[in-house]
Amino acid sequence: MKEELKDLLDLLDLEQIEVNMFRGVSPAEGWQRVYGGQVIGQALVAASRTVEDVSRVAHSLHGYFLRPGDTTIPILYSVDRIRDGGSFNTRRVVAVQKGHAIFSMSVSFQVMEQGLHHQIDMPANIKPPEECATEAELREAYIDQIPDEFKSNFERPRPIEMRFVDPINDFNPEPTTPYQHVWIKAADTMPEDVRLNQCLLAYASDMTLLDTCCRPHGVGWSNENFQVASLDHSMWFHRPF
Repeated sequence: MKEELKDLLDLLDLEQIEVNMFRGVSPAEGWQRVYGGQVIGQALVAASRTVEDVSRVAHSLHGYFLRPGDTTIPILYSVDRIRDGGSFNTRRVVAVQKGHAIFSMSVSFQVMEQGLHHQIDMPANIKPPEECATEAELREAYIDQIPDEFKSNFERPRPIEMRFVDPINDFNPEPTTPYQHVWIKAADTMPEDVRLNQCLLAYASDMTLLDTCCRPHGVGWSNENFQVASLDHSMWFHRPF
């Protein structure tokens, strides 16, 4: 397994320090604030570990970011076992630093079972990932415009590979659509573990939201006169992947 993906899985492997209490850390090299997807992914790991029946997997989560996270100290995750039912389990997770909640999340788990299902059609005219530029190719195209303080982050290997169907230049953006299409996958083969795959997807799910909301305004998240932050987050898991 590639080192960058192994490091991410290690990041999601929380230490249990008490009943319903877990401790997570942040990567040594990162942003000044804890990345939102890290907290979501770690909170989902904590919740999952309190559901003993491993055949039950998350089907939805809803979280709120309350305070910025500090990357230099651990994060404590306290899990409240709200309900254990015949088909569903409900958990509430609170992430704490310095005695204050920085994030709260409710998660519902369900027995995997058959039922009615449907889906909307795949959007037309979406290029396959093979025809989309890689992150390395985009980085090479914009390297002269990337501020020095961001270059080390852009140059390091990524555990999640993303290919943007209609990429924009985040450092010199033009107004465009208020949505985007992105192909994503792990940088290497993942273990056959539904829960772990859900937690990795939860980690990745916050990667493109802030730049998506900036697209119609022609501003980039790196603009020094513009401050962005995640406020809340929801996910639904319809089937294993």
